[in-house]
Amino acid sequence: MEIKRDAYLEQLKIRKDNGMIKIITGIRRCGKSFLLFVLFKKYLLESGVDNDHIIEIALDGIENEELRDPKKCYQHIKDAMKDDQKYYLLLDEVQFMSRFEEVLNSLLRISNIDVYVTGSNSKFLSSDIVTEFRGRGDEIRIYPLSFAEFYAAFDGDYDDAWEEYMIYGGLPQVLQFSVERQKAEYLKNIFTNVYIKDVVERNKLRNVDEIDTLVDILASAIGAPTNPTKISNTFKSERGINYSNKTISNHIDYLVEAFLISKADRYDIKGRKYVGANLKYYFSDVGLRNARLNFRQQEPTHIMENIVYNELLIRGYNVDVGIVEAYAKNDEGKTTRKQFEVDFVVNQGSQRYYIQVAYDMTSEEKQKQEFNSFRNIPDSFKKIVVVNGTKKPWRNEEGFVIMGMKYFLLNADSLEF
Repeated sequence: MEIKRDAYLEQLKIRKDNGMIKIITGIRRCGKSFLLFVLFKKYLLESGVDNDHIIEIALDGIENEELRDPKKCYQHIKDAMKDDQKYYLLLDEVQFMSRFEEVLNSLLRISNIDVYVTGSNSKFLSSDIVTEFRGRGDEIRIYPLSFAEFYAAFDGDYDDAWEEYMIYGGLPQVLQFSVERQKAEYLKNIFTNVYIKDVVERNKLRNVDEIDTLVDILASAIGAPTNPTKISNTFKSERGINYSNKTISNHIDYLVEAFLISKADRYDIKGRKYVGANLKYYFSDVGLRNARLNFRQQEPTHIMENIVYNELLIRGYNVDVGIVEAYAKNDEGKTTRKQFEVDFVVNQGSQRYYIQVAYDMTSEEKQKQEFNSFRNIPDSFKKIVVVNGTKKPWRNEEGFVIMGMKYFLLNADSLEF
């Protein structure tokens, strides 16, 4: 099965021959190698590049074990270049080679080679990797399958696809399995033996139990404001473990650097400033999150919120969680301050959107809860509620847009309605 990744392929196309190293990053098993060696190579060949001008090296293969030596790899690349025409280097699993930064920097000095690299451990995936190439690294961030990509390759109708995606997420390999047990075991296995192992080894962590428990707490709390102090208190009260705020903060950063989770800052909409406390954390793939909790906590609202957050990142938006304060008189006539939550404050250039995510909007109480946040925002940017189901977008009498999850996910310009 060939899963199309057209948006990422387009990013590689527009960066072709730009004189920089194209660095394909993202959580492990999200499809980086397939994008490079199958989809992008096919594009190069169709564009008229000769096959012998495409140099492919997969450093995790036993056949290329010798090329893990940096000097031998560099010489191999030089020997493959027989003329002055443009060559394209596709270098996979580059972390298998020591001193790979030096090799790549040396390649930058060769005028007729265009370099594309991927890596699959947390050392390479560290979010500061681009700085290793002295300002000449061009990063392309790859995510697990969006729902639109997943649905395009899924053998079934929307309802079945949505239920499957909510439970097992969008890692491409999961789509290849036909048996639910295989999907669950695959996700649980790679979480422990790939993602956690990478984080532990890269950061030389000695107490694996601590970060294991931290991941469980974060998985249980997607969509809920939290901070290292709260987590530390949870460790003390429920497990009798002293786990300092600083250590927790460091461990969360390690998980973010490995792209396993994302951190959403809280933004005071009226005050126009960021609030340091009580951030929200989301998993890069909801299937991994569910597997971590052994598929026990299946709260549809929180899972939907995580999926919407990931979709907004995939579309290139900057996403924060919002708060808005309002003052009103209580029954005793006293002025009180109330704080309303806005699920997402979404920015791209000069454009902004406010988004609420709701599983069900049928009750008057639920509508009041979602709309009150919007009513207290003192600007005219578009305000959208994404609800579960297939409802087409419509505007209520206050100008708020309500749209079903199906429309939001399957229309790339859905926020423009």
